[in-house]
Amino acid sequence: MFSFKKASGLSKKAFINYAIVIVFYLVFQILVSTGNITSALKGQLIPITCYMIMAVSLNLVVGISGELSLGHAGFMSVGAFTAVIISSAMGNASNPAKLFVSILVGAILAGIAGFLIGIPVLRLNGDYLAIVTLAFGEIIKNILNCLYVGIDEKGLHFAFNNPDALGMDPLGKVIINGPMGAVGISKIATFSGAVILLLIVLIIIQNLVNSRTGRAIMAIRDNRIAAESMGISPMKYKMLAFTISAAMAGSAGAVYALNYSTLVPKKFDFNTSILVLVFVVLGGIGNMTGSLIAAGILVVLPELLRKFSDYRMLVYAIVLILVMLVTNNEKLKGRMDIFAKKVRMKISKGGKKK
Repeated sequence: MFSFKKASGLSKKAFINYAIVIVFYLVFQILVSTGNITSALKGQLIPITCYMIMAVSLNLVVGISGELSLGHAGFMSVGAFTAVIISSAMGNASNPAKLFVSILVGAILAGIAGFLIGIPVLRLNGDYLAIVTLAFGEIIKNILNCLYVGIDEKGLHFAFNNPDALGMDPLGKVIINGPMGAVGISKIATFSGAVILLLIVLIIIQNLVNSRTGRAIMAIRDNRIAAESMGISPMKYKMLAFTISAAMAGSAGAVYALNYSTLVPKKFDFNTSILVLVFVVLGGIGNMTGSLIAAGILVVLPELLRKFSDYRMLVYAIVLILVMLVTNNEKLKGRMDIFAKKVRMKISKGGKKK
């Protein structure tokens, strides 16, 4: 039974995640305003936030729903290239309006893509589901490689494989140029906007997880047969989690795309999906706090290791292995829990003395 004490504990975890994001934002805003940050790290702030959104959204499928998806980058790409088209089509509108509409439409289309892909995919389980989601992610990337989009006074023009088929006026502009990707993107994404989106995504996902629907999703994950015997429809709830996760990935892709002047479909390949899965696994499957921290550290780590030159990726790999070993060591976990309890007891005793 879902007790009040348990609900209180869950709400505490949610507020801890909000606090982490707010502290992350304030610290880097102070560093930027005082000039105590390198230009390379400053340029990584929006991508870091986008990958945090990706990690949290994938954790909804992998950790909460219990399904292994390897095509998450495909949904990110749908949101990214949708945002490029929408922002270009809005012309002289204000940048905040462009950003808001681009994120909204990107999330909706990515959610629709997730729903359509989920119809055949979610009938599978385990390795089969992982392989099919991987295939769909690659299919989306290859479709974008063949896509040409242009805009002129008549509006948007779409074509496949042949840019001459766009049929634009001489003054028309190509927005997406097949394998060359999107060019001439207006860089309208902001760090503040990305952090606000991250907070919104956390609110949506954590409220879903802590709701009756979230408990139904976790019941299916833990014991499908028992859940079905209680009248819970596995397809319905798995589809809901998968679609919301895809929409959140699309919103992250929209912000990510509008942070660069050029963007190619190759960026959203299998390696990106695996990278996001690494964030989820290292942070702890089902642990939103861990996903946030892992994404933040692992995205910026290669940049911090740049001074090692040719050996930086080797060091990065060693760090990943060490983190994996530590996070899966039950004895070390137990010692850390004991240490954390002692610290909390000392803090609480100190507060009582005052």
